Amino acid sequence: MANRFPRELTIRQLRALAAVHSDRSVTAAAKRLHLTQPAVTLQIRNLQEIAGVPLIQRTNDGMLLTDAGREVLALSERIEAAIADCATSLEMIAGKTAGRISIGAVSTAKYFVPFMISGFSKRHPNIDVTLSIGNRQEIGTALRGYDLDFAIMGRPPADIEMDVHPIGDHPHVIIAPTSHRLARKSRIAPSDLANETFLTREPGSGTRGLMEQLFETAGIRPNIGMAMSSNETIKQAVIAGLGIAFISAHTVATELDERRLVTLDVVGLPIVRQWFALSRKDKILLPPARAMLEFLSARGAQFLPRTQGRIRLTRTSARGKRR
Repeated sequence: MANRFPRELTIRQLRALAAVHSDRSVTAAAKRLHLTQPAVTLQIRNLQEIAGVPLIQRTNDGMLLTDAGREVLALSERIEAAIADCATSLEMIAGKTAGRISIGAVSTAKYFVPFMISGFSKRHPNIDVTLSIGNRQEIGTALRGYDLDFAIMGRPPADIEMDVHPIGDHPHVIIAPTSHRLARKSRIAPSDLANETFLTREPGSGTRGLMEQLFETAGIRPNIGMAMSSNETIKQAVIAGLGIAFISAHTVATELDERRLVTLDVVGLPIVRQWFALSRKDKILLPPARAMLEFLSARGAQFLPRTQGRIRLTRTSARGKRR
């Protein structure tokens, strides 16, 4: 029978049939539906024309459904249940009690974003959060394609109008193995690093770009040993003595605590940028996504790895001022 129903089938017709079945009378069905009796009769007639078989028969007990009518009634009940489920879901989404959020994060943020999601989920257990991790270029591409509700990263993409929600400080440092010749030296000039081998992220990484700015300002050209797409690989390579690295302090908090790595006391470091939650200005965000942005703006900083006491030196802000 499903093949008999073209697009002209309407919910009004199905509700008319259900009302006649419930009240066994067109007159009573019209009252239930707040329609005229001829209007209900027309809906039933059109539905029977679509079905191609009688759906109702008159009896001494009133209007009863035929076998075909009961098949259509079952369809009506499934549709009504689906409508009710949809309405409930929309109410839950509007009330921020359920729904889905799609967020992205640059790979440097993977050390703390899961904790942010956990903190949010404890408050909103019925909201599903999907997390995508990538480098700066990959997350920027996902934002351009409207694939994400928002992204957690540093510098916003220059070619997209974004709503920017600050989360907290993001310090960058130079790390070395604990046995490095400069490990205990204070006030190291950037020029003293000219002959060091640097292990760095791949081109396109935000950390790589920030390192290049640092050395360009200092007027030196670092010796790049290897480019790697993983902070984990960089950390292990530095521990193994293959070189030093300019890296986010948030990626090495554990290794600094365990004294497997040290930060070098380089003049002008750490460079402190900001973590942001970024959403496109022209993307419509549903209440669950807006709720998570509000959560990150208010409480996101508490989930960032603690760096106080692990990093020596005067801090340099994003604008280059000492503080």
